[in-house]
Amino acid sequence: MSRVLGETAGRVGEEVQVERGPLGPVQFWRGESRYLVGELLDSWVETPAWWRRGAAVAGGASAELVANQEVWRVEAVRAGRSRTSFAGVYDLSWDAAGNRWWLVRVHD
Repeated sequence: MSRVLGETAGRVGEEVQVERGPLGPVQFWRGESRYLVGELLDSWVETPAWWRRGAAVAGGASAELVANQEVWRVEAVRAGRSRTSFAGVYDLSWDAAGNRWWLVRVHD
């Protein structure tokens, strides 16, 4: 089962800080908690739903309307905890247009 995080400021998810390595996220901060990525499970590119974005600009679609977002599904554990006991699966999304990272799903 997975939980999609709530919508804030017109965006689904919770903004997080991410340190990215050559292959994808290596750690992220959710509030005061640091999570260490143990394994990259999957990655893909999503095009945001057009009905959730602002209206297209005159003469064509806005750049925000068609901007792709990279998504990584990672197994991570809160720093200081055992990976075997406390690992969770998280979907992290990179919004290049907004230059921000979002935690969009937590898998139970």
